Amino acid sequence: MWWPSPGSGRCRNLIGFPTPSTRSAADDRRSPIVLQGTLYIVATPIGNLGDITLRALETLKGVDAIVAEDTRRTRKLLTHYDIHKPLVSYHEHNARKREPELIARLQSGRSLALVTDAGTPGISDPGEHLVRKAIEAGLSVAVVPGPSAVTAALVISGLPPQPFAFLGFAPVKGRARSDFFAGVAGLPMTLVLYEAPQRLLRSLEDMYRHWGNRRIAVARELTKRFEEVYRGDIRGALEHFQGEVRGEFTLVIDGYRGEAEAVRSLELWREELRRLLESGMSIREAAAHTAKTFRLPKNAVYRAALELAGGVKE
Repeated sequence: MWWPSPGSGRCRNLIGFPTPSTRSAADDRRSPIVLQGTLYIVATPIGNLGDITLRALETLKGVDAIVAEDTRRTRKLLTHYDIHKPLVSYHEHNARKREPELIARLQSGRSLALVTDAGTPGISDPGEHLVRKAIEAGLSVAVVPGPSAVTAALVISGLPPQPFAFLGFAPVKGRARSDFFAGVAGLPMTLVLYEAPQRLLRSLEDMYRHWGNRRIAVARELTKRFEEVYRGDIRGALEHFQGEVRGEFTLVIDGYRGEAEAVRSLELWREELRRLLESGMSIREAAAHTAKTFRLPKNAVYRAALELAGGVKE
């Protein structure tokens, strides 16, 4: 990729940036809030288009190009506000390839706005990498704050808003997933996660298994027409969201509450162990499965299995 310098009359631009020979007089009438060679991190609505800030609109109008996670979604926002700027695709699959090009463009004096699908860039998308690269290159980085699903769900949940830990998305499968839920089980602060609709029930089951029946708020489609917030406990959420679920979810869960939580956890794994034994599974198999699921010492679970089975050794 070759980038023309700001003063060059030659142009060859493969990813949609305006070059000096194609920029119109209107392009050069920058918004006074936009500075050359600056990467702007611009928060956009998480659902309701009316939630965008005036400064965000001025920034999007004033930059040379907009770097978007999903250009189709961003184009709808720009069309709604009659903003006409080149869009550059930047997502998890092409981020590493794009970054040198984008940094070079900033170094040449152009200004860029970084946006994500919804909310604040860099929270749960590849934007954090571009921000880091820009800082390492000594470039100017500015934030245009605004909507964020994390804080929106947190303040509407009814759970303690501070301290809180944002955990992003849980790993999809395998040991990494079980390690994730087990690893944060003892955190005493409110926990916030994102989840896709097809994995919601599975995540609620994993939370129940590893964390116990804690208080939870499940926020669906925040700021949109069919916004819904379930408030209750994890067991109740499992019942509430049975069947097909749609939308974008942000989950807010109460933190670890010490001894009472430990008692609930004990009840949970013993309940699971009892269920497996009653289903016909052997003592050894039931103990091994429960120990693995709840990350417990095998010998301790095996002894509990013997007690529940009436002391018959296997």
